[in-house]
Amino acid sequence: MWKREVYKMYEDRKIRLAQADSPIYLLPSMANRHGLIAGATGTGKTITMKVMAESFSDMGVPVFLADIKGDLSGMCEKGKDSEDMRARIARFGLDGFVYKSYPTRFWDIFGDEGHPVRVTVSSMGPTLLARLLGLTEIQAGVLNIVFRVADDNGLLLLDLKDLRSMLQYVGDNRAEFTTAYGNVSAASIGAIQRALLAFEGEGGELFFGEPELDIRDWMRTDVDGRGYINILYSKRLIQSPTVYGTFLLWMLTELFERLPEVGDLEKPRMIFFFDEAHLLFSDAPKALVQKIVQVVKLIRSKGIGVYFISQSPSDIPNDVLAQLSNRVQHALRAYTPAEQKAVRAAASAFRVNPVFDTETAIMELGVGEALVSFLDEKGVPGIVQRANILPPQSLMGPAEERRVQSLIVSDEFDIKYRESVDRESAFEILNRANEELERQRAEAAAAAEEEKLRLKEEKEAERQRLKEEKAAEKQREREELAAEKQRQKEELAAQKQKEKEAAERSKVAQRAVSNAASSVMSSLSSNIINSMTGGKTTSTKTIATRAARNALSSVMRSGSNSIVRGLFGNKK
Repeated sequence: MWKREVYKMYEDRKIRLAQADSPIYLLPSMANRHGLIAGATGTGKTITMKVMAESFSDMGVPVFLADIKGDLSGMCEKGKDSEDMRARIARFGLDGFVYKSYPTRFWDIFGDEGHPVRVTVSSMGPTLLARLLGLTEIQAGVLNIVFRVADDNGLLLLDLKDLRSMLQYVGDNRAEFTTAYGNVSAASIGAIQRALLAFEGEGGELFFGEPELDIRDWMRTDVDGRGYINILYSKRLIQSPTVYGTFLLWMLTELFERLPEVGDLEKPRMIFFFDEAHLLFSDAPKALVQKIVQVVKLIRSKGIGVYFISQSPSDIPNDVLAQLSNRVQHALRAYTPAEQKAVRAAASAFRVNPVFDTETAIMELGVGEALVSFLDEKGVPGIVQRANILPPQSLMGPAEERRVQSLIVSDEFDIKYRESVDRESAFEILNRANEELERQRAEAAAAAEEEKLRLKEEKEAERQRLKEEKAAEKQREREELAAEKQRQKEELAAQKQKEKEAAERSKVAQRAVSNAASSVMSSLSSNIINSMTGGKTTSTKTIATRAARNALSSVMRSGSNSIVRGLFGNKK
């Protein structure tokens, strides 16, 4: 039986987590060297995580927990006394053990069981987003181009509608962007759009947007100086393993990029517990795993400790596993050669304890038992100890729903994060540009239609003018023809008139000659008779004069008759 003493989880600047022949402590100054909690389902990993989280909170270190099963909310309430708990307290000699609640904040990507957690598309970045959407290497390359085009044009990618708009924009102008950035195929754009639709169908549109989570809001303490325990409700989220794993990777990256270097501190600035850690690395490309390794290696210099929780150490890549110095190994079962190999690998990671065989012990551990090894003050791994994990002081199991909701709505961050904000970003700018383009196209189409109508009217006017000119020409030709006919008719009439007048003159002359001849013949006849009868004869001169007078009289009568007929149109 262990020595009885007043129970304190955080004492003498050490965190008491387990009990072997003597208490086992985790040194706060070594807590940022990361750690691993491993073991088969039902062996006590969640309780170990709760006890460690409570200890860190007590010493003023904020904590992040992913609540996979929905049973961590009980940390906001005091634990409940029970026969089993009394037996454990007595068995471990924990005099002065008290139940207590811890300062707790609840978060939920979907906003149902906690403050909404949102991330902007730009903050997520093309690499993590490509993994989130399950894109091929070629499609991921096109997504990188889309992000680059957005950056070069000052277009903010805040939510999924921004990303869809950018994809549409790049796709519509891919010929131009292919020249400047590299090949952009319509097939890849279409594949990314389809992946976005599928992601939205899983509720992914709630994940992206503003206000974006400020990771520093998780690094708070309460009025008593205890670190807040931030619980991400992940019971629904874990149904989309890729989304869950990608979000955890984003958090690591965000912490690494935003926090300043602080070196080794007396205690960490914050501790992260990543449950179901194998989901971070499942189907992750080599480049992404390398980035995770780099972040895990370097983030400790920023005062952050990361603790992975998984069933077996083999779930974690070796390069990452090598960075996890504080280890709690719960029981593993070995029924297959692969499982036996995993047990041997887990045992080989510990510093040997001559008292027991590590490999055998791993398979013999009961619920709540574990093999424990923490770094000492010099950073050297301690000899592995077979120990019992101490009981948590908060409620084991979920808290009442009313209690959780009360804490959510009364928290200062409910106002900050509850309502989404949709400020101007790529979607609005591109929509406005498209509207302007449509307006210009409409104006151009209207101008083109107006020009077409103008040309049609001009063509019609020209056709009408030519028609009128042709009609006028024909009319002129008809008039000229009629005038020509009239002229010819008049000339013919004049000719006939001349001929008639000539004939008339000829007749007058003939009549005058005839009258003169008659006059002469009459005078000559009278002279002959008078000559025979002894009468008076007329001289030749007189006869000629009389003949001329008769002829002139005849001509004058004909001329007078012609004048009268000309004036009054009297017929002859």
